[in-house]
Amino acid sequence: MLPQAKPLYPEEFIAPMRAELTQIGFTELRTPDEVDTTLKQKGTTLVVVNSMCGCAARMARPGVKQALAESPARPTQLATVFAGQDREATDKARAYFTGYPPSSPSIALLRDGQLVWMLERWQIEGRPAPDIAADLVGALKQHC
Repeated sequence: MLPQAKPLYPEEFIAPMRAELTQIGFTELRTPDEVDTTLKQKGTTLVVVNSMCGCAARMARPGVKQALAESPARPTQLATVFAGQDREATDKARAYFTGYPPSSPSIALLRDGQLVWMLERWQIEGRPAPDIAADLVGALKQHC
């Protein structure tokens, strides 16, 4: 068995970034087993690959929060992994995002364990949070 990768940042440094999502109902997935158990469930799962970068802080997390506040359509479950911190869990989640290269932050919507919608970093970076929210609201309306 390979040793677990060491996190990039001290946990106390990124705890507030984790909390931005867990405080609004996201379940944090920190192991590959937690990822499999959650993402294989029936229904729709919104997965946010969180990170400490500026575009996660200014665009992705606020956009997700706004979308969930505005959208009448809701996924069955909300889940998040933290890139660079929980690497094995993040790698496992990314394995569900077939056809997309690793990207953080990123936002994915799965139905019954299958990817149905994806927003990659290049679609997040440089865009205001309300635009990210609008994209996500549209995806939720279509797939939930």
